[in-house]
Amino acid sequence: MFMLIREARPEDRPFIEEIARLTWDGEDYLARVFDEWLEDGGFYALEVDGKVVGTTKLTILPGKVGWLEGLRVHPDYRGRGFGRKLHDFMLQLGERLAREGRIEALEFATYFLNRESISMAEKTGFHVKAKFFVFGAKTGDFQPEEPEQIEPELSDLTLGLIPVGWRFVRRSEEALDWIRENAYIYDFNGFHFLVSRKGAMFTPLDVGLATLKAMLPAMAWVARERGKERFDVMLPSGVKPLLPGLKRLGLLPWDGTEEPNVLVFRKKLT
Repeated sequence: MFMLIREARPEDRPFIEEIARLTWDGEDYLARVFDEWLEDGGFYALEVDGKVVGTTKLTILPGKVGWLEGLRVHPDYRGRGFGRKLHDFMLQLGERLAREGRIEALEFATYFLNRESISMAEKTGFHVKAKFFVFGAKTGDFQPEEPEQIEPELSDLTLGLIPVGWRFVRRSEEALDWIRENAYIYDFNGFHFLVSRKGAMFTPLDVGLATLKAMLPAMAWVARERGKERFDVMLPSGVKPLLPGLKRLGLLPWDGTEEPNVLVFRKKLT
């Protein structure tokens, strides 16, 4: 068996689309971001006997963070240690970038039921940095109302750790510039929320039952404009006491969990 981890190439598209089609019941985003990640760099493919069977990606985020994402292994090749090989490869890449002074830590986010990724992380020195809830909602449950897109200022970033889709950045001027390039911020009746430029994962910047109730029709409007019948809302773990009220608003936690279902891991590099 010949195995190679290398930078992804345009001709890898059919293999990676197949992996995406067989992941998360066909709802994996990997195929949609293929061109973007290829252009951005830091996108790697695991090749076994001439077939691409796995992927992984490292993106440098504000604060000298190496963000890990997109670790996938084709279902036919799982259980054979390939996921761990991709993980170890990224650790070595992170250590090299740290020696070059480009990053100071590795971070990633994962769903709380992704036991394999969590186990690998804990065994290789990662710790949980933060926890969040991700809720699902139906666009049709709200009467959509159009919000106003605004140019964000640092004062708009009210959270210390800010979810932008499935990436998380710490509040800073550098992060503000990055958010301007990767997300949109909207105002609706004085309340602000952001959404990544692709997808339909929303982050309210004002957290509370009344403010969320006010913002949900505006989020539904943005999601509908993007052709989405459903959208997601990411909230910090501190909203746990509000779960009954959030459910009444039409926000249902994935898998019906009563605990934070998104974990953000961090590994400090020296």
